[in-house]
Amino acid sequence: MKKVYIICTIIVAIGIASGISFFMIRDANAKIPDNITLVTMNEEKYTFGETNNKTIKLVEFIYTHCPDICPTTTLKMNQLKRDLQKEGVFGSEVEFLTITIDPYRDTPEVLQNYMETFEIENDGNWTLLTGDPAKIKEDLQKIQTVADTFQFQYRDPGNGFYIHSTFTYLIDGDNRFLEKFPMGEEFDKAKVFKAIMKEV
Repeated sequence: MKKVYIICTIIVAIGIASGISFFMIRDANAKIPDNITLVTMNEEKYTFGETNNKTIKLVEFIYTHCPDICPTTTLKMNQLKRDLQKEGVFGSEVEFLTITIDPYRDTPEVLQNYMETFEIENDGNWTLLTGDPAKIKEDLQKIQTVADTFQFQYRDPGNGFYIHSTFTYLIDGDNRFLEKFPMGEEFDKAKVFKAIMKEV
């Protein structure tokens, strides 16, 4: 009986280790496709394959009607931005990306208002992305593709308040996954700052 218990324990341990390895390898190979083009809050095209490959980016997925976790994350990211500015790396070596998962409601104008609410400077170093209203269904799929790259899941249960994953993502200049961090109250500004400074 004891042998059976030991064997079962070993099998379970191997299974867990294999599962962890699978997810680590999957995340390490995650890269946003170069041909994905979305629209910025300034109604300009943003193509991931044409971004500055000298800067790393912190990516958050939000929707502006979110009552709690999204605005809390944006607020903490804005505080983090100030810390990075003090180090002289924000804008030159680090950028932020905010991607809406609700492009129907989050038009470029709505995203500009969101920026103003959180006192985010529209200086090109923090870009908010949505879909082109003229081809919203196609761009909705593009946003889904970007989210799927990092296994960020979301859905509207029918009331406009999305159920979604709770992670932000650090990516390199080639838009490859580096690390992920919790959103909302669990977003540890000091930990994210340390991870970013390690990369620059």
